[in-house]
Amino acid sequence: MRQNGGVLPTDVSKQRSAFHLLDVREQDEWDAGHIDGSQHIPLGQLGARLDEIPRDRDVVAVCRSGSRSDRAAKGLRARGYQAENLDGGVTAWTRAGLPLVASSGGPGRVI
Repeated sequence: MRQNGGVLPTDVSKQRSAFHLLDVREQDEWDAGHIDGSQHIPLGQLGARLDEIPRDRDVVAVCRSGSRSDRAAKGLRARGYQAENLDGGVTAWTRAGLPLVASSGGPGRVI
């Protein structure tokens, strides 16, 4: 399940209900396309909004390629959360043939 310190998109997709997906990208990236059902808190706001993140499920942090979300996952673990990074981010998610949704409700894309 783990690769390069993160979880693989296909594994997250198969076990979706076991995870809380936390997208830490900026608003325009989120609007263009995100994983349906994920929570959006930009990385710069994460520290001030920790109380919005559930502690009863494993958190999988998500960004475009896995760099910002890796920092988010490490920060969450330091604060007592069970957190992992989505290996390769939404770019890897779409490469695996998994869908994104746009804020407009249509199909999403990675920007």
